[in-house]
Amino acid sequence: MRLVMASANPHKAIEIADVLREALPEAEIVPRPGDLGDVAENGETLAENALIKARFVHAATGEPAIADDTGLEVDALGGAPGVHSARYAGPGADPIANLAKLMAALVDVPPPRRTARFRTVVAVVFGDGREVLADGLVEGAIATAPRGDHGFGYDPVFVPDEAAPLTFAEMTSDAKNRISHRGRALRALARQL
Repeated sequence: MRLVMASANPHKAIEIADVLREALPEAEIVPRPGDLGDVAENGETLAENALIKARFVHAATGEPAIADDTGLEVDALGGAPGVHSARYAGPGADPIANLAKLMAALVDVPPPRRTARFRTVVAVVFGDGREVLADGLVEGAIATAPRGDHGFGYDPVFVPDEAAPLTFAEMTSDAKNRISHRGRALRALARQL
């Protein structure tokens, strides 16, 4: 089985490839072609966005495509940033701006009320029209300050319950992939395939 990755995020692409090599060793994971343009992630749910991206790459390449969409859901913010996590600080915002906006929104929220979760939906679109979806979730909390040098995005402030007090950015990639939302979604997908 050959799967073309839809993600243009190099950090995310590495995580996807690492987990799939272990969970689906018979699959050949191909990077996103560099000449593909951007795709509008205008879905109202993570599943819709994952499918939009996978369908786009499948249509452009003619090959089965895999995509994911991830959201950080913070309880004190009513589930925000959620589906808008990658664009939380506005269109074209970078991860540093998104993280800064999150931390500013939580500045007066005490640690017991900083509960959160990461949710990922992974989609694969095949040439025969079949579409397969899987999701993964990890519960945790938002730290009061960024910690760690690994990971990307919100990883420096997300403390998974299963590895507390470490943030994702303080964990090795292997340790993170074992418990992460993306790792769980990809392993669930591999079981379906």
